[in-house]
Amino acid sequence: MNPAYATVDHVFDVPLDHSSPGGPRIEVFAREVADPARAGEPLPWLLYLQGGPGGKSPRPSAGSPGWLDQALKTHRVLLLDQRGTGRSTPVTARTAARCADPGRLAAYLAHFRADSIVEDAELIRRALCGDEPWETLGQSYGGFLTLTYLSRAPEGLRSCYVAGGLPGLSATADEVYARTYPRVRDRVLEFYDRYPDDAPRLRRIADLLGAGDVRLPDGDRLTVRRLRALGLALGMGDGFERLHWLLDEALDADGELSDVFLHQTANLTGFRENPLYAVLQETLYGQGGAPTAWAASRAMADLPEFAEDADPLMLTGEMIYPWMFRDIAGLRPFAEAADLLAHSDAWQPLYDPRRLAANRVPVAAVVYHDDMYVDAGLSLRTAREVGAVRTWVTNEWEHDGIGASGGRVLARLMDMAAGRA
Repeated sequence: MNPAYATVDHVFDVPLDHSSPGGPRIEVFAREVADPARAGEPLPWLLYLQGGPGGKSPRPSAGSPGWLDQALKTHRVLLLDQRGTGRSTPVTARTAARCADPGRLAAYLAHFRADSIVEDAELIRRALCGDEPWETLGQSYGGFLTLTYLSRAPEGLRSCYVAGGLPGLSATADEVYARTYPRVRDRVLEFYDRYPDDAPRLRRIADLLGAGDVRLPDGDRLTVRRLRALGLALGMGDGFERLHWLLDEALDADGELSDVFLHQTANLTGFRENPLYAVLQETLYGQGGAPTAWAASRAMADLPEFAEDADPLMLTGEMIYPWMFRDIAGLRPFAEAADLLAHSDAWQPLYDPRRLAANRVPVAAVVYHDDMYVDAGLSLRTAREVGAVRTWVTNEWEHDGIGASGGRVLARLMDMAAGRA
């Protein structure tokens, strides 16, 4: 039996700081994937840019997202582990703990934003393709990377596909979270409408946490604010059901929190596999010389419906808060460095509005009308500000539509970019 995928592993040696190529080096890993029946053909390349930040690329398997099989009909795919993730000189709690100087750690982490990832991608493209441009598929944060790529090296791109990831080019962290909290509130209320018993169940759990010292398997205390972070799942297509069934088994026969619930909650909120998601979340909006200064935390302080004693209990989404770096073992080694990044005013712009306005690289983007994570209004504003962008607005899919659609979303994006739709 032939394997489902033909794969080749690549490891690239790149500068930590591309502006200082003689300085420290890191490794960046990428996996080439092709249809075994076409592996010997000179197929065009499609670079996959994973969402996140801080997420590694998917590993090809029987459970691979449908977009991969769709892409392999016509392309050779490169699954990039963005710097710091997966097999690309990973940034972990253990590696962070080895750095005793928070300032030095913050300086290191500042090299893991979109501009550095794009520089890595261009180095890899030249190594694999020479002077030939390639195509990109950006999921969520991968769309942010795409706009940075178009700003810095459009000559490397033939066509770009973006799924739920057109960023606001000039949006500050404060504007982003002012738009995000109402969407999260509406999504939580929609969840309670679908599963009305879960509102009192979550309040019961919160009361248990407030009355005692409940520990997760790794020793962290489970607090109400950490419980609320489970709301991150609600923006995905199966998120309501995943959260509902987790809560369904939350309480044991004695009315105490079950081992199953505590174990799963530790995994879902512990950032063990992707600490960069927490460390870099607000740096996505750090440009123009203004510190982000824990924007999500400041915004929530002015929203009484998000108070911990509010009824119903409001969950939170992708927001990252300073308490996480004190309360969560997997993030504690980053605490002081993360605070330094939050108060940095040294961020360089990630997007070039003038260059993007003149863009001629075809960009096909799906904008999810009800996206909990990426504001559709900002996405559509960006689509108007960037040349050669075609958008498809839909409420058929949630934020994970590129994977949940069995390849249909990617097929339509490819048709759009080619002028067939």
